[in-house]
Amino acid sequence: MAESDDPLLSSAIDGDEDALSVLLERHGPQVRRGLSVSPKWQSIVDADDVMQVTYLEAFLRIREFKPSGPGSFERWLRRIADNNLRDAIKEQECDKRPPAGQRVDAVEATTYVDLVERLSGSGPTPSRAVAAREIVQCVDRALVELPEDYGRVLRLFELEGRSGPEVAEQMGRSHGAIKMLLARARERLTEQLGSGTRFFSGSA
Repeated sequence: MAESDDPLLSSAIDGDEDALSVLLERHGPQVRRGLSVSPKWQSIVDADDVMQVTYLEAFLRIREFKPSGPGSFERWLRRIADNNLRDAIKEQECDKRPPAGQRVDAVEATTYVDLVERLSGSGPTPSRAVAAREIVQCVDRALVELPEDYGRVLRLFELEGRSGPEVAEQMGRSHGAIKMLLARARERLTEQLGSGTRFFSGSA
């Protein structure tokens, strides 16, 4: 009979990282085996890289998890892994990094403004009432609050203008892992900037 996850889940959701680690050790290998990377992408997208980012996201998202019966944690973890795999392939197919000619020096405030504008996507653009200096301060603050790998990959890629392979070399990860980290880091930074700031308020 399979051991119940319930006691560990309750502790993990309350912030017990050791309990979450046990859950990841228990269910991670099965999720890893279930990942199916098409032959087209196997030389670029590695399942172990997908799981590294998945485990990081699990630590970040566990407080949002709502248990729904036996197997719910593994299903939740599998969804995260599947999303990471999908986004890794999407990043390979369509790199979101702007052409080199459109990038500016990292020391200029416009680099930060450009980053915020890119994060806003097709939604409301950053408020024009927000001064460039405020954007720099808020982005820097948000980057510090992100997990270390997320903050570092954004600074290297988005603000310093380094290429994906260069970032991968500096961070000691594969190019595929960097793609996934960027996708998740952008999401997290968007959440940070959208919480308690006027960047995505839509005001003029």
